[in-house]
Amino acid sequence: MSLVSKKEIAELHDINQEHCISIFIPTHRAGKKVFQEEDALSLKVQLQHVKKKLAKKGFYETDITTITAPVQQLIDDHLFWRQQSDGLAIFIAENYFQKYTLPIYFEAFNYIADTFYLKPLMPLFVDDGRFYLMTLELGKVQLYECSQHSITEIIIDDLIPENLQDRVGYDYEEKNLQFRTQQAGKGQVMYHGQEAKGKRKNEIKQYFRAINDGLKPILNDENIPFVLASQDYLFDIYNSVNTYSNFFDKNINSDFKATDILDIHELAWEMISPTFDQNRKDKIAQFLEAQGTGKTAIGIEKILQKAFKGQVDTLFCENLADIFGTYKIKNDTVIANETEENDTAISLMNLAAIKTFLNGGTVYLLDKNDMPNQHSKINALYRY
Repeated sequence: MSLVSKKEIAELHDINQEHCISIFIPTHRAGKKVFQEEDALSLKVQLQHVKKKLAKKGFYETDITTITAPVQQLIDDHLFWRQQSDGLAIFIAENYFQKYTLPIYFEAFNYIADTFYLKPLMPLFVDDGRFYLMTLELGKVQLYECSQHSITEIIIDDLIPENLQDRVGYDYEEKNLQFRTQQAGKGQVMYHGQEAKGKRKNEIKQYFRAINDGLKPILNDENIPFVLASQDYLFDIYNSVNTYSNFFDKNINSDFKATDILDIHELAWEMISPTFDQNRKDKIAQFLEAQGTGKTAIGIEKILQKAFKGQVDTLFCENLADIFGTYKIKNDTVIANETEENDTAISLMNLAAIKTFLNGGTVYLLDKNDMPNQHSKINALYRY
């Protein structure tokens, strides 16, 4: 699943034209709303708002039609709307058009300024939670590098035995058939979820040990979480031979034939996400502890200047809120307003978020009740 990279954020931010248009809408992966083309209608509404804003800024109708033509083409592309995720982000400027289908929800929104509005993309990079996910069956093993919003398969065919037969070293299928026949005679048939015993368990353990050893060059000295999706009895055996330090102590028990890998990925994230949410809690705790020491700030006037200088470690922005105004780089002057009514006003919160992010800081979009200091729409924890 391809998402937005930090490099692309930098490239988008570097585009500076008189009228850069940003559009965000929520979308749906499937269901009634897709077939009724409600997502296309949502984009059409946002496009109408954009056209009105451009007309108010003095654009001729022919110029408006030209610059927004790629969006109109999307609206009319019926196949496009059947290939969506949770949100759609569109960026338009003169001779420039880019769209991103993303697994994050957006409130419908449009913005026109001399730079693009990129703040809604920040959740893709915060507590994204890099982890490994391995699906394990006796006849098939696949490894993925994941985050909350992405999943990429890692090819491991040359590192591990192709199947149990290759590792055990004899005609496993024939012996396995004999095993099942014997167990059937005793009224015991080991199929999905049943416990493996005796020689068969040792053979599976030998196979899994080879997998564990084969993955070492990839995992190396990594310490990111490793999640296993397998039947319970296979998880217990693999856990007994695993040597990876950050192996998650719970597995995802799933019917691989009936479950898509994207669904398994979603289940894995639900299970492991509390581990990553701790980072946000720790940063909030640091903010609260450091108040009054000069290492924290509230208010856009103080924070924006520090963001430009790369001094913001963590930025907390109230989600769905904004601060508009002007910023003069030459004399480092910030003038904040509450609305974007002024044609020269830009989103100062967006600017602070992107500068913080590009300078290596972390940006959290939080509900008001979750903000470290709820009396301000923007809080910052400084590096020093």
